[in-house]
Amino acid sequence: MTYNFTVSPDFMPSYISGWYIFNTWMQRQLEQNIHLELYDSFDAQREAIQAGKVDMIYANPYDAAMLIRDKGFKAVARPAGISDEAIIAVNIDSGIDSVESLKPGTRIASTDAPDVHMMGMIMIEPADLNPENTTRHICDSYVLVAKDLITGKADVGFFLKDAYDNLSSTTKKSLKVLVGSQIQVVHHQLMIGPNMADLHAPLLKHLLETKDTKSQEVLAGLGFKEWEAVDSEEAEFMIDLMDTLV
Repeated sequence: MTYNFTVSPDFMPSYISGWYIFNTWMQRQLEQNIHLELYDSFDAQREAIQAGKVDMIYANPYDAAMLIRDKGFKAVARPAGISDEAIIAVNIDSGIDSVESLKPGTRIASTDAPDVHMMGMIMIEPADLNPENTTRHICDSYVLVAKDLITGKADVGFFLKDAYDNLSSTTKKSLKVLVGSQIQVVHHQLMIGPNMADLHAPLLKHLLETKDTKSQEVLAGLGFKEWEAVDSEEAEFMIDLMDTLV
């Protein structure tokens, strides 16, 4: 039997090869056939989930409720010490110097990452802005969000903090940060569906035993140093928090 694995589409392109290497590592550790399928958008990925084509997923926190409560997925692990935070940035030459100075009609550039956009919208609420009095341009990547700001096509851009930090120094010199979130308990997590329920314990065991040089190289290719276990109570807490924020 071959299991299907996918990754939240909001990961940075520089990690594509890292996820394929990680998938190969998992297959060897579990002695199972696992196929990695990457989707270009959240909509395409959700269609695959609804069609039963996903057995394992490195999931965006926004989709956790649907995966756990509707599809019977269980959280296994998450990157240790890493949380999902959002940043709002503007063109360095913009006269905008605070969220409160934003006006109705503000043009927003963001990707289709739902958690980042949601956090961004929460952070502009002090300016009395909402989806009804702003316009949004959905970009395929955070590099293109930055391009919209630099070329004047957008007034503000919403970024995943890690993605903003990994922009080139030249790009960041053209931008300035207005505000960043500090939620600290929202994060991506590796989850398995009902078809892989029997592999939960061995998968977690292997994820937590990544101290050897080869395993460390695999994790470095994903942008972090180690995994930590996620229990059902922690997963439910994050779901409840996301529901509250929405």
